[in-house]
Amino acid sequence: MTATGHCLCGAVSFTAEDVETDIHTCHCSMCRRWAGGPGFAAGVGSVQFSGEELITRYDSSAWAERGFCSRCGSNLFYRLKDANHYILQMGTFDDQSSFKVSGEIYIDEKPAGYDLAGDHPRMTGEEFMASLQQNDS
Repeated sequence: MTATGHCLCGAVSFTAEDVETDIHTCHCSMCRRWAGGPGFAAGVGSVQFSGEELITRYDSSAWAERGFCSRCGSNLFYRLKDANHYILQMGTFDDQSSFKVSGEIYIDEKPAGYDLAGDHPRMTGEEFMASLQQNDS
């Protein structure tokens, strides 16, 4: 699927190719602090940005960075540096009707104040990190 999107003020826009419609929800403390709640995001095969000079990139870990619009502050993406793999925030897409939550990660860090409905996989942080090691083999 090809999809377009933009930040709140419209200064940064994008066109993404091979957009996954399965949304992964992250409850880790970094995503919650960054997004103000759980992170809802979709992986993409590639993305082209317009207004890229207004994107501020923050190294949030040794392996990943987060990007946001320097004008309005909208959170745009999480990028795995080594793989150059972008995971875009669901709320930035123009048409969000095709997306569905297909899994939750870091469920052990989720605050008690909310629960997401649906029958989908839920993994602790340890289980999620172990699954990444399995995928590398």
